[in-house]
Amino acid sequence: MSSIKIYCDGACLGNPGKAGSGLAIYNGTALPTLIYGAYRAEGTNNTAELSALYKALQLVSEAGGGAIYSDSRYSIDCITKWAYSWKKKGWTKKGGEIKNLEIIKLSHNLYDEIKGTISIEYVKGHSGVEGNELADRMAGLAISSESLEYKIYKYPSVRSVLAL
Repeated sequence: MSSIKIYCDGACLGNPGKAGSGLAIYNGTALPTLIYGAYRAEGTNNTAELSALYKALQLVSEAGGGAIYSDSRYSIDCITKWAYSWKKKGWTKKGGEIKNLEIIKLSHNLYDEIKGTISIEYVKGHSGVEGNELADRMAGLAISSESLEYKIYKYPSVRSVLAL
């Protein structure tokens, strides 16, 4: 398995409201690579979390494997557990609509292709885990910059980002 580690997070101002995603990518460099984007003017916390997880899955796939950390149990469970039964039932569930179905399908299909080369772990949000805190700051930057595309954030030190 690759040594890449990716922390992903989503943020939303209002729910629904302005939403964005952020990632902190640890790949053996002195400073992690930070990216932000996937801005939505009318998103939710779940769409932002799912978008961040999907981007993390894409990056881990390109790297040939690795570890993903998310503070969204909802996103992790949608992709790694619940999607299997929804797919068997023609992407339906008892009780009604599957919210965020398109991003769930994309994420689950990619996860299913690469699951033997990755791990997805839950990390408690806002608990001082550096990667999660950095991803959180990037999700906030995605909202304030209204960046639709993912962009790399250049910075001098981790401490400077955590102060945002």
